[in-house]
Amino acid sequence: MFPADTRFLVVDDFATMRKIVKKVLNELGYSQIEEADDGKPALELLKNALSSGRPFGVVISDWNMPGMTGIELLKSCRQDPKLATLPFILVTAESEQKNILEAAKSGVSDYIVKPFNAVTLKTKLERVYQRHHTSNKVAS
Repeated sequence: MFPADTRFLVVDDFATMRKIVKKVLNELGYSQIEEADDGKPALELLKNALSSGRPFGVVISDWNMPGMTGIELLKSCRQDPKLATLPFILVTAESEQKNILEAAKSGVSDYIVKPFNAVTLKTKLERVYQRHHTSNKVAS
């Protein structure tokens, strides 16, 4: 699992969904959680966090948002060398195969279909940590 001091960015245009994700993260022992209601401010937060030397460790983003979607945010992160390996989980009500394939091709770390519960989020975080921790270990 990610260290307790990991910084999370939760991105969703619905405040209620951000609160739910934040509550689950708190229950899992995480307290450094910031929120954004769209991909554009999220990207700014990610870049500002990098430049301040306090980068985010995980992004949990909704797919469907009005300004910049979660998939667009993911693609922007993957195109930025400093954000390219950032663990990124997409959350969506869409379970269509083409969306899952697009997310995979775009470099998503994992994918959660709404509705989900705390156990699902914990399991996905554990899996993402293992993937990123193992791949980073191999690369170094």
